[in-house]
Amino acid sequence: MLAVQARRVRQTALLLPEPEGARTGSAGSGSSLRLLIVGDSSAAGVGAQTQSEALSGQLVHHLSQRYSVSWRLEACTGHATQDSIDRLMAIPPQLFDIAVIALGVNDVTQATTKAQFRRQQALLWALLQTRFGIQQILSSGVPQMQYLPLLPQPLAWVVGKQAARLDRVLEELAANTAMASHIPMRFSQDPSLAASDGFHPSPAAYTLWATTLADHIP
Repeated sequence: MLAVQARRVRQTALLLPEPEGARTGSAGSGSSLRLLIVGDSSAAGVGAQTQSEALSGQLVHHLSQRYSVSWRLEACTGHATQDSIDRLMAIPPQLFDIAVIALGVNDVTQATTKAQFRRQQALLWALLQTRFGIQQILSSGVPQMQYLPLLPQPLAWVVGKQAARLDRVLEELAANTAMASHIPMRFSQDPSLAASDGFHPSPAAYTLWATTLADHIP
């Protein structure tokens, strides 16, 4: 039953594009803050029409009220943790202050084990520190996938359980890493927080997410 449901979801899901807009830039005034955003389609802003409505644009908007922010977005639809590692290894080393990570959903759908996820996330965090000089990591939690409107039961229940397992890995890693924070993704089940595909965040969800992240940056 689960295999049939998974195939049907893949065949019928609405495929939304990554939004138009800048993926690097600067904004604001004040103390300098260099921001790197890494992740999957949610980090890339799928579900929003433009990057200004997406996570990167809204987070930069918040931070630019306090800082002179320079940012770079390195995210792609379909990316799991290992894909992001490979992407970051392919770009020249640069210096940033803070990294925001949004990964985990594709690790769930690709059946990544807890051990694999822990090892890959630890490698990603180490890479961010050694190659990009990151001083603070904000690791967005794996969403509560059982509430995604696209997914039927019992598939939603199963992927929700696996999402929770991987989220606990992130929570444990952050608890043992002085410069990292785990930011739970426990928004309400309000339908307005889902994009038209029933899978990605809507601009309203990106607003909540960006506000939560900004609150963790002193």
